[in-house]
Amino acid sequence: MPRLGKLEAAVMDVLWSSHPPLTVREVLERLPSHRTLAYTTVMTVLSHLHGKGVVHREPTGKAYRYSPSLTREEAATASLREVLDASGDPQSVLLHFAETASEEESSVLRKALARRASQS
Repeated sequence: MPRLGKLEAAVMDVLWSSHPPLTVREVLERLPSHRTLAYTTVMTVLSHLHGKGVVHREPTGKAYRYSPSLTREEAATASLREVLDASGDPQSVLLHFAETASEEESSVLRKALARRASQS
């Protein structure tokens, strides 16, 4: 998944929080109001996200409705994979992560790795 800018991430948060696909206007109305954004700005961001393959769009009249092409978890996983691949030393990155993981995170990882091992 391509890295997202702050506004792209805010738009994705809106889409991830909504079940039905949204129009540009609906996304604009649901964005946090700490910034005043133009309709065309949000339309451009959604168009870029569509070009990156991060959102789907379906025509609805003269407009489009947008929905995420990945879940939030799938997007986070793809970002983590990019970090590991770009690090040059994924083992060291994973080891450092393991040292900083909470007990709950460690437990989740142990269970997932045990499940994976039993499926092999």
